[in-house]
Amino acid sequence: MTAAMQGYRLIVVGVSAGGLFALRTLVSALPAAFDIPIAVVQHRSKDSEALCELLQECTRLRVAEASDKEPIEPGLVYVAAPDYHLLVEPGYFALSTDEPVRYSRPSIDVMFASAADAYGADVIGIVLTGANADGARGLQKIVARGGYAIVQDPSTAEVKVMPQSAIKAVPGACVLPLERIAPHLAGIRGRAVPPCRGVAA
Repeated sequence: MTAAMQGYRLIVVGVSAGGLFALRTLVSALPAAFDIPIAVVQHRSKDSEALCELLQECTRLRVAEASDKEPIEPGLVYVAAPDYHLLVEPGYFALSTDEPVRYSRPSIDVMFASAADAYGADVIGIVLTGANADGARGLQKIVARGGYAIVQDPSTAEVKVMPQSAIKAVPGACVLPLERIAPHLAGIRGRAVPPCRGVAA
């Protein structure tokens, strides 16, 4: 089933402390035929280079670092480059060296907000483990534009602050244990999503 048939055109994921385990858990459980593109902002140091390789070794999807003006293609996992904001434009990515937001570049809020502007109701925003509130305001904007919000159940997060902040900002978000997020995504058909039986903590 194509991304167009599923309805959603882009998934954006924000993660910080504890993120490698969370991201590997997420992408490893997605089916090879999953074709909604995924863009990931992981807070990491300027000289961090191994994230793509560490994700690629555990998934059948192709993982690549997003580059400026790169077209967004189905079935890929795009990782934000360290020390650049990752912006979503209609059909492609852009990189920015604007000032850090909440001490972070790349910023989850910046990517989420740009994705909401570019794709509106066609965006799924996901907030995973992390130690600050980055992503909460961006997730609010995604929902305000008609998109769908998923937050990792804080009880399954290595660091609870980021998902707790996202739940506070978006009380109606679907809150799921980490291991149930990928099956939930795989079960989306059109605008119909599987029941969300997670419990906000």
